[in-house]
Amino acid sequence: MAGFGWKLHGDGKSPAPGAVVKPDERLSWGRTVGLGAQHVVAMFGATFVAPVLMGLDPNLAVMVSGVATIFFLLVTGGRIPSYLGSSLSFVGVAAVIKAQGGDAATLTGAMLVVGAVLAACGAAVKAAGARVIHVVLPPVVTGAVVMLIGFNLAPVTAGTYWPQDQWTALLTMLFTGLALVVLRGFWSRIAIFLGLVFGYTISWVFDRIFGKIHAANGAGAVTDHWRLDLSGVDKAQWLGLPTLHAPSFSASAVLVALPVVVALIAENAGHVKAVGEMTGDPLDDRMGAAIMADGAATMISTSVGGPATTTYAENIGVMAATRVYSTAAYWCAAGFAILFGLCPKFGAVIAAIPGGVLGGITVVLYGMIGLLGAQIWVHNRVDLTNPLHLVPVASGVIIGIGNVSLKFSDTFSLSGIALGTLVVLIGYHVLRLMAPAHMRQQQSPLLDEGTSEYDGGTSDC
Repeated sequence: MAGFGWKLHGDGKSPAPGAVVKPDERLSWGRTVGLGAQHVVAMFGATFVAPVLMGLDPNLAVMVSGVATIFFLLVTGGRIPSYLGSSLSFVGVAAVIKAQGGDAATLTGAMLVVGAVLAACGAAVKAAGARVIHVVLPPVVTGAVVMLIGFNLAPVTAGTYWPQDQWTALLTMLFTGLALVVLRGFWSRIAIFLGLVFGYTISWVFDRIFGKIHAANGAGAVTDHWRLDLSGVDKAQWLGLPTLHAPSFSASAVLVALPVVVALIAENAGHVKAVGEMTGDPLDDRMGAAIMADGAATMISTSVGGPATTTYAENIGVMAATRVYSTAAYWCAAGFAILFGLCPKFGAVIAAIPGGVLGGITVVLYGMIGLLGAQIWVHNRVDLTNPLHLVPVASGVIIGIGNVSLKFSDTFSLSGIALGTLVVLIGYHVLRLMAPAHMRQQQSPLLDEGTSEYDGGTSDC
């Protein structure tokens, strides 16, 4: 299988003027290892925030992200340089499943099924060609689904994290927003990570100055407690395996999670398209393999209790900034991630992130996820004055954001993300069959191009 035997690019020190280091090339091994470490820092923020928000082990998430990345590189033959980190698209799903009485095993079981469906979709794309994505999931649909997934999370921030420490949340939100806007290059790629560090520090300072806070804790009980509790860090070992658990399966949980497949397909398609354009090597023929690899990697991760995986815009952004697309750097990054995952003390530091800090981060993060839907519409020139687009989108987004429910029986109902996605997807295609010709002729470009401005500092994971 291809993917090894990288050629040295030039003198091995930096790309030649106007050139890029292609996936089958590398710089010197010292620089390649350094780039690998840089990729790990870039993915840290979202990769360990996602499992924390979903109630999963962040140590395990970081470790399996390394395993998933290696798997992805092998399946795609080393042609697509990408890092597979924790998917934030399932955070809303996790909240719904928890509200239904599900636990971490129920969540990972639902994500495993989604991974299997994603892998099957990848196989279909590989057999039928990349254009099948545009036919089944045009930008008007994918944009709406991404939007409702992000905005459905608003009550989680407002009701769970923000009340734990509103002032720390506010300061963290302001700092993170400032970092995203003011910082440039690599530093803008890790703005979420910097926001977490800032919030962590502010919480420690506030504890020293003001003492314990009287507010809701993570369980929702109002008590006097320290904002930053590091007792678990002292007890944690330096070396050890993360906590593993087997998935369990619930039909209702799977139904809640399945709509995320739409977002993951759009995300993978946009990322692969962007990498192909930046390297000058069109990768449409590898689109199906990439989607299939991501789905299979999700199955591997969730089978041991980890989160679902997805390609990361943060890391694609690092490549755009450095012009180094060598898959050798990603092998190094994967190795570093696996080593970090074997350090329980590192996981304990992550688990100690105060709720108020998560409140400030999630205000920005969830809003960014939702607005990526609008970004897909803008980049694909979706005409929302067209009733064929407007009606299913308007209905589905409101259902998703408002968590509207449709009860079929005492044991089965659809609500929120699942119901909103079905309304958008089925509504669009049914209405398209009945719409006059002039409405159907308004087509958007292929493959949701531009789901992220990789050279401009934004990210979408």
